[in-house]
Amino acid sequence: MLRKILLLLAMLVASPAFADILVDNVNGYTVREDGHLFRFEGMWIGDDGRVRQLYQRGDARPNRPRFLLNGRGRTLLPGLIDAHGHVMELGMGALEVDLSDTNSLAEAQARLRSFAAANPTPRWIVGRGWNQERWHLGRFPTAAELDAAVPDRPVWLHRVDGHAGWANSQAMREANVTAATRDPAGGRIERAGRVPSGVFVDAAKALIEHAVPAPPPLIRDLALARAQDILLSYGVTTTADMGTSAEDWAVMRRAGDGNSLKLRILSYALGLDNLLAIAGQRPTPWLYDGRLRMVGVKLYLDGALGSRGAWLKAPYRDAPTQRGYPLMTDTVLKNLMSRAAMDHFQVAVHAIGDAANAELLSAIEEMSDTYGGDRRWRIEHAQIVDPADLPRFGRHSIIASMQPTHETSDWRMAEARMGIERLQGSYAWRSMLDNHVPLAFGSDFPVESPNPFPGIAAAISREDAQGQPPGGWQPAQRLNLEEAFAAFTRGGAYAGFAEDRLGTLEPGHMADFVFVDRDIFDHATPQQIRETHVLETYVAGAKVWERH
Repeated sequence: MLRKILLLLAMLVASPAFADILVDNVNGYTVREDGHLFRFEGMWIGDDGRVRQLYQRGDARPNRPRFLLNGRGRTLLPGLIDAHGHVMELGMGALEVDLSDTNSLAEAQARLRSFAAANPTPRWIVGRGWNQERWHLGRFPTAAELDAAVPDRPVWLHRVDGHAGWANSQAMREANVTAATRDPAGGRIERAGRVPSGVFVDAAKALIEHAVPAPPPLIRDLALARAQDILLSYGVTTTADMGTSAEDWAVMRRAGDGNSLKLRILSYALGLDNLLAIAGQRPTPWLYDGRLRMVGVKLYLDGALGSRGAWLKAPYRDAPTQRGYPLMTDTVLKNLMSRAAMDHFQVAVHAIGDAANAELLSAIEEMSDTYGGDRRWRIEHAQIVDPADLPRFGRHSIIASMQPTHETSDWRMAEARMGIERLQGSYAWRSMLDNHVPLAFGSDFPVESPNPFPGIAAAISREDAQGQPPGGWQPAQRLNLEEAFAAFTRGGAYAGFAEDRLGTLEPGHMADFVFVDRDIFDHATPQQIRETHVLETYVAGAKVWERH
């Protein structure tokens, strides 16, 4: 096993960048500063990995480039940017048990039995992806149901949104969780009577996680390599890593030191302690030829809708005694934002419920009176918003960092949780643009697939892969294709203070690009866009991934 891991890591070392290359005979597109498409047929890349010039039909090409790449008429797009993902969680998920595609509790139990039989070590079974809504269970699963699949080893599984965990009885015993264990602030233990039933929401997850052995460095390194390969295969050349720990940063630095960091990562530290431990008193410079930078901090104000941790202004329709909860007080939130802002770190805050978004908007309004300049306060998800609060996003340089596939995955569950009458400001991409709010799109991987093309399709149709609901859910919030594509390119770069080098193919910007198997701008349907395949991925003019 160790030999296999070392071979895989060696294979994933990045190739050196090309020097002075002409990419010609392409059907190329990029997004201009005004948000409109620019079409080109050739691109000259300098020896620094940056675009020198774009060429249209009839333009004279450079005389003697050192390399010539014939695009054979294929469609070339700028590298896609995922503005909100979790890099190490994606990679670790590829090494652990994954329940994200299971459609029933019984299917998940069968998957766990097979995984346990095939993987006798390590003793703890860790994984992710369960979703009681997808299983049509009508409730949370229980420890007893997990015991039925794996009774003799501790099991700990994160819900698909990462805001709840499911433990079996052995895991609870080893974590010393009993009927006497109290709910922590900002968390909830699901119970059967007084006895913990196996699901731990938000801050309560720590009651189990302290007992879970940490993966060794070699496994973490392999996880980053897997994550890079997955992202590059979908044409994602840059991602914002939302919640980088000190351990994660060390993995990324090891990859950079070993010349195996192929992806560009805009890092947002998980909380203030990690931020100050990693970056000190200011955002880091671009490291490893522009592959890694610590930009700011990621904070959590509430949980997720699926686990009823999202903080709402009124009770959940399907749980009238619950409204979710804030994960920190207003005073703590503003203190943390202020401490980061005083050293010019960017602040990104997770807010899903309408109460959380309103609270965060008020905090930003207050912070903006103290901290001037170009701050680009980020609201991550901005998912359930009171329509009265939508215009507030257009003030104080707020970035709406949103994930289109969340809408197509969640609309049924959202209606059950809140009722359609309370969802008029939800997943409101069109309203954001109408209020002049910069949009940055991502996937929240591994919660959703990091493939950006289903995200683009969702943004323009508001329909899922099965075409549901016909005509789209709240179709007035649809975007056009140029707007959706811009949010996955220029928008992601702008959201991370990287618009001077990323997000578009134009002179002076990095030559990050992909070849795809179709022209998505030539009257392609949402379904055709969803089915787009990346053929090759390039970063700084060097090929870093190829479909075989």
